[in-house]
Amino acid sequence: MPQPNLSQPQLPLQLHLQSPGICRLSSSTGLHVGNFKLIGSVWKFKAIGYDASGSVIPGGGPLTLKHNTIFCRLDEREINRVLI
Repeated sequence: MPQPNLSQPQLPLQLHLQSPGICRLSSSTGLHVGNFKLIGSVWKFKAIGYDASGSVIPGGGPLTLKHNTIFCRLDEREINRVLI
């Protein structure tokens, strides 16, 4: 299973391994902006947003236009280049 490259924590978007095949993506302020799911051999980005009451909005949030972007591997530099 491909492992994420978590070597660049100073970048605006940061990966946090949750479990095999799932990585959380947060902003530099800690805002949860999405997840990556390993589907087959690729990582698919799933944008996340929250409404005023704190309920999750799948496909929403600040990266909604990047929902379902596919990556061959998780590398924070590449993720920041593509998603920001």
